[in-house]
Amino acid sequence: MSQGLRSADLDYPFDPRHIATQPAEPRDAARMMVVERASGAVHHAHVRDLPQWLRASDTLVVNRTRVAHARLMLRREGDGRELEGLLAAPLPGGAWLLLAKGGKRLREGDRLQMLAESHEGTVSLTCERKTDEGWQVRFDAGVDAHAALERAGRTPVPPYILKARGAEAQTERFDREHYQTVYGSDARMHSVAAPTAGLHFTPALLERIQAMGVQRANVTLEVGMGTFKPVEAEWLAQHAMHRERYEVPADTLSILRNREQGGRLVVVGTTTVRTLESLPDPLPADTFAAEASLLIQPGHRFRHVDALMTNFHLPRSTLLSLVGAFVGLDRLKALYELAQREGYRFYSYGDCMLLV
Repeated sequence: MSQGLRSADLDYPFDPRHIATQPAEPRDAARMMVVERASGAVHHAHVRDLPQWLRASDTLVVNRTRVAHARLMLRREGDGRELEGLLAAPLPGGAWLLLAKGGKRLREGDRLQMLAESHEGTVSLTCERKTDEGWQVRFDAGVDAHAALERAGRTPVPPYILKARGAEAQTERFDREHYQTVYGSDARMHSVAAPTAGLHFTPALLERIQAMGVQRANVTLEVGMGTFKPVEAEWLAQHAMHRERYEVPADTLSILRNREQGGRLVVVGTTTVRTLESLPDPLPADTFAAEASLLIQPGHRFRHVDALMTNFHLPRSTLLSLVGAFVGLDRLKALYELAQREGYRFYSYGDCMLLV
């Protein structure tokens, strides 16, 4: 009996020189490989050309989550040891999960000062206990965690970008502005990564799309660390899929239920796809919130995706599996090979594909 897809099938040859360490300026100057799924035709364009590929009856669906400033520079009270961490997720009872470099040296009861760039008004975290995932920590009583992260937290730009930048390090002010979508407005959930396909939009491009008659629908999915977790099991089906909170408002659900004849759902990013494809059938009548843990792989039947805009993804990732399910995995690998030959930039700050 077949076990499905081997994780090795999600590998592809990649030259690290194609990793984008900076975003395109302006955002919609990023390149966009347009792939017609039916004919196989490939067009090389830019994100600013997106209206050419849209119809007035289309709906553009986006993830409006905002990225939390969850990357922390910390100093342990007592010996002054400094370490870097990521406040990965809220936990029940008001605690938080902290992933810390050098976390093995921490002990229960240690207090960690969050170091703001200004070094003014530090806030402390207390290490409560070690877990399998990291450290359970807690802010001091009365501290507004969101406000503390806004002041002292850094942008959680993916580590592979920071490593690829090397001496080309960028300022925190730059990343705060660029590693965030222009329409991100929902900060109720603690996203530790950006829905990167959405980074390419500018207010002017959104206005042009709206002027065409294309409506926009919103969802919110909390982008967690599991997004970047590589597939390490031999078979993809054995991969322990992460869970992410999501919410779909009533007006978006109404659009999904009452689409015009021929109206397409043009979905921006894999996080938005996972949200839509995780919805129950039949669709709820009112705002719906739940957790997404859906592993999308070749053979999946898409219910709410007609066209997909997405960046170029890491090998052995569930994101690559999702896009491979939409366009065909062998076809996707051939497109990635073409993208490297054509000099497209990969990953979070990179260029994108539009699969129509």
